[in-house]
Amino acid sequence: MISIKPFKALLYSQDKIRDFSEVVCPPYDVISPTQQDYFHKLNPYNFIHLLLGKDIPDENKYKRAGILFSDWIKNKIFIQDDKPSIYFYSQQYNIKGETKTRLGFIALLGLGGKDSSVFGHEHTRLEAKEDRFKLIKKVHANLSPIFIVSKDKKRIIQRVFDLYIQGTLPIIEVKDKDNTLHKLWRIDSPQVLEMIQSGMQKEDAFIADGHHRYEVSLAYRDFMKEKYPDRFKEDSSLNYTLAYFTNTDLRGLSILPIHRLLKLDKTLDLNKFILRLKEHFDVEEIKDKTRFFFLMQKGGRAEHLLGMYKDRRFYLLRLKNIRILDKLIADKPKEYRTLDVSMLNHIIFKDILGYDSMSKNSLKYSPSAEEFITLADSDPLNIAFFLNPVKMQQIIDVALNGNKMPAKSTYFYPKVLSGLVINKHEEL
Repeated sequence: MISIKPFKALLYSQDKIRDFSEVVCPPYDVISPTQQDYFHKLNPYNFIHLLLGKDIPDENKYKRAGILFSDWIKNKIFIQDDKPSIYFYSQQYNIKGETKTRLGFIALLGLGGKDSSVFGHEHTRLEAKEDRFKLIKKVHANLSPIFIVSKDKKRIIQRVFDLYIQGTLPIIEVKDKDNTLHKLWRIDSPQVLEMIQSGMQKEDAFIADGHHRYEVSLAYRDFMKEKYPDRFKEDSSLNYTLAYFTNTDLRGLSILPIHRLLKLDKTLDLNKFILRLKEHFDVEEIKDKTRFFFLMQKGGRAEHLLGMYKDRRFYLLRLKNIRILDKLIADKPKEYRTLDVSMLNHIIFKDILGYDSMSKNSLKYSPSAEEFITLADSDPLNIAFFLNPVKMQQIIDVALNGNKMPAKSTYFYPKVLSGLVINKHEEL
């Protein structure tokens, strides 16, 4: 079971902020250094000043964020809602020439518990968790929601939209840099809140994005409970975290692949490398880029294959036999062994090239194939590998069996904007 709770969100004051596109930003973990500079310069009240502060010598950026957050509340840059609410959220976006709309809502999600049905699917990194833990200790708030996907068997999200949202004016409407239109509505009707809470209660909740934030919320709750044992109550907001909920409806849900760019430490003999690949793969060179990606997408529906780009040449790598992975990673469950990213990590990176797939120095990750084609052309030591997107059912199968996918396996698109709503924890 999952517990969903309305809350009194902190929102940017519409009296103080005229253009919301100047103050919202993407989640911290997808912001590049260039984007970080852009958002810092865009507006002195841009949310990035709290979410991902600049590193300044002899200055603690987490403490700075805490002071700034308090000042913005004091100066009414942020205003707290009067009534506990759930915030309905739509995102209209374009992908591959198609316009799609993803519907969902933002509420509080109960943390843990023996009957909890919250499932993660990706491994987390200690460094990222330590960073977010230092921040939450200073701001005492969930600044960004984690991203939850459920099957929504009772079609609660669509029914709420059809019955109570469609045709009404949103409280926030903003278009981001990627041309995605974000709309937010406030729901405070007890009848509708009860419909959402009871209707979603028996759903399984799968963490799509925000594994680090979820684990940090658990750690922060335990930290505060230990620090203030006499004042900590079971209904405390610390037992909840901010979450965005959507469903598996493919009319709105898009999962993109995350490609890899490997930087080699020495020049690669491409012919010898291809001979090694042919021990495990059928290797086909494709001359045309458009045809290459068409075949990648088409083949991904029925077979295990990877794409490769080196020396301005594209290659399709079709796995000859799935039993190869059964031998190489026999200690891993079947759901893990059948992932294309496992094939890349264990056969090519580890077995053939001798690289650690978790190496921060050797690997870069991006959903943009074009970015990695350009980088592969700019440096002879770079080699790009392309993946098809993981299917939602694969994520569910891995998570339900208590397993984890390799890091950077999924990229849900579009991202949920940071700065729309904030969950400020009560003082203990």
